[in-house]
Amino acid sequence: MAESDIYEVFALRYAELIERTRRESFIFADDHAAPHPIDYYIWVARSPNRTLVIDTGFDSEEGARRGRTLLRTPAEALAQLGVKAQDVSDVVITHMHYDHAGTLGDFPAARFHLQAAEMAYATGPCMCHGDLRHPFTAAHVCEMVRKVYSGRVVFYDGDAEVAPNLSVHKIGGHTGGLQCVRVLTRRGWVVLASDAAHFYENFQKQKLFPIVLDAQAMIRGFARLQELAETPAHVVPGHDPLVRALYPAEIGPLAGIAHRLDVAPRPVPG
Repeated sequence: MAESDIYEVFALRYAELIERTRRESFIFADDHAAPHPIDYYIWVARSPNRTLVIDTGFDSEEGARRGRTLLRTPAEALAQLGVKAQDVSDVVITHMHYDHAGTLGDFPAARFHLQAAEMAYATGPCMCHGDLRHPFTAAHVCEMVRKVYSGRVVFYDGDAEVAPNLSVHKIGGHTGGLQCVRVLTRRGWVVLASDAAHFYENFQKQKLFPIVLDAQAMIRGFARLQELAETPAHVVPGHDPLVRALYPAEIGPLAGIAHRLDVAPRPVPG
């Protein structure tokens, strides 16, 4: 395999919510009142030939409205890695929830890669139900519709290759068209689960996340993530603070922001 087709992968932490409990992370949580913070990430897959961004996060206005602490904008996090949001040509949107599909305007040159089922879900009759539409922001969805009309959205129906050795795979469960990303790195095939597994516990212990459209599809997705990855240790969940403990952070100005996922994880603490 040519080196030009192997990626380095980064998780960029841009926001957090510390004041949470396990009841907000797991259905039938064993200790529902115990603290359970959450991190918010976007991801970068970079090879000698191309750079792709996975998800676009949210901005300060959205963070304030939803009570989340914005540490830096996604564009600022990318800039720390030497990636200019305005120059990015391809962005994978794993799903249209507010924390994954905001700040679209910061990527004026990008094509957006999305499951057709997700757009149908985000604009269809399920959005008449308050609980189902709550994680979406109408302005984000409308902005994506405008990008459809300007010819800047690439739709998929299931598994598809976006670039050499980087593919998307429809998982579902959490939303109508959630997709994960599979990418070849120097340590093998890494799977960026996004919200197909918010935390390691979701797929390791088969624990459902409370925001769920189809529980059966979510459970099947836990197995699918592990099938796609080189090993279960190559699955990276979408919101787990443990990612920061397992994967080394870049030094200097990137300390605490960029965590390399194309290297082997450290031993689990404790």
